[in-house]
Amino acid sequence: MVVINLLFRIAALGLLAGIPAGPVAGPVYPWSNRANDAAQALVTRFPAPKGCQRVAVATGSWGEWLRGLPLKPAGTKARLFNGQLKDRQDVVAAVVDIDVPPQDLQQCADAVIRLRAEYVFSHDPNKVHFHLTTGYDFWFSDFVAGRTFRVANEEVLPATRPAEAPTHAALARYLVPTFGYAGTKSLSRELRLVPLPQVQPGDVLIHGGAPGHAVLVVDVAENPTSHQKYVLLAQSYMPAQSIHVLRNIDVPALGAWFAVPGPAQAEFDTPEWTFAREELKRFE
Repeated sequence: MVVINLLFRIAALGLLAGIPAGPVAGPVYPWSNRANDAAQALVTRFPAPKGCQRVAVATGSWGEWLRGLPLKPAGTKARLFNGQLKDRQDVVAAVVDIDVPPQDLQQCADAVIRLRAEYVFSHDPNKVHFHLTTGYDFWFSDFVAGRTFRVANEEVLPATRPAEAPTHAALARYLVPTFGYAGTKSLSRELRLVPLPQVQPGDVLIHGGAPGHAVLVVDVAENPTSHQKYVLLAQSYMPAQSIHVLRNIDVPALGAWFAVPGPAQAEFDTPEWTFAREELKRFE
């Protein structure tokens, strides 16, 4: 019985060959070798605003997974990909406990892609895929089977690579060219538009462009009387840096929560970007 329990615990942490081991109790964060610490989870560190309740999310959903994101200890500073400190520490409410690859690649849209890829990988690696800016649909299952791409004169052409098992290390290798050739333009096209009042955990505020920006809605709470909604937001930025929960520097009393703008407001201000209210989108 001891051996069985030990094997189940290893499988639940996603460590058997780096491949998700099927349904487990609670969200799985494939990059982490540590057991989840409830005290450092996003849902624990950021209680809903006074008088509000978190909106319901389905078990196993993208929203539930984001709500449980592991955070680094309070006070941890956000750092760039090269180890230097982010200039705007005032906008950082918490740092997500996830690595920053050593290249200047995991920027704003890439952070959204990274977290979405990790979530989908934890359920079914064969469903991980993203469109590049050219429109090419790049599947993780193709990548590990030895089918990839190369770029020549801005044209995406087929290429081969050594086949490998669909491990988490392979996912990290897949994400390098994904980050390099996807961005806010491609991610914006990949998502569907949703009205701002219908915001849910897992939605994305995104402006596709050069420059553009993307901020991920990692949680939503609502006042049951006024029906005012509040969101927690996470982002990376340029240069590539720690994925961090944003602090509401305009309304410090709200801490990391942001009030969703009403219909009379044309824009949604975040600390390092202002989005149009029509720029909220959702994964299918």
